[in-house]
Amino acid sequence: MSPTQEQLTALGGVFLAAVLVDRIAKSGQTSEAGLSCMLGSLLVRDPKDTLDVYGGDDINLREGYRALIGALERDPSTLQREPLRYALSMLGLERQLAKRNDMLDVIGKRLPQIQSQVEHFGPAHENVIAACGALYQDTLSTLRQRIQVHGDMRNLQQPSNASKIRALLLAGIRSARLWRQLGGHRWQLVVSRRKLLKELYPLMRSE
Repeated sequence: MSPTQEQLTALGGVFLAAVLVDRIAKSGQTSEAGLSCMLGSLLVRDPKDTLDVYGGDDINLREGYRALIGALERDPSTLQREPLRYALSMLGLERQLAKRNDMLDVIGKRLPQIQSQVEHFGPAHENVIAACGALYQDTLSTLRQRIQVHGDMRNLQQPSNASKIRALLLAGIRSARLWRQLGGHRWQLVVSRRKLLKELYPLMRSE
């Protein structure tokens, strides 16, 4: 993988989280594989490479890549507007989080506790989802910038869906942090669109 493809893998994680949030908000449904992939990404401490963060292959990231391609191509027929808005909001929140060592400490202390729950229950268990959602609520949701999720109120008002959405936002922001650590910058999404698309298409073609 090229350095740019490493960045795109992490950015695919941000967009996958955004797509899954949008799906839960609108339909109350989500794929367990996608949810497990994103929650699992929170707990990988020493990955061999970027793909290792997402379970070692990018099969679950394809939906994220598709949404990212739609955003970069700016084609109204494939652009997923709400997921794009959520993804950009997560990138913005990650910048705020980077300045808050106190918040990073809380997240760093609580993730090992969640890890032990995963070992006991599995990554997509309701206890794990609730713990990740509570961690988001206690930290990132207290920042001034908030992510407004739009959808069917019947879905959004269900506590289990609210927990899934918060847990996915936490995982998406973890991917945004990884993207930044790999050298990603928001201006690339505007200035280097063609280059990013050229590197993204092979990732999709490996389906």
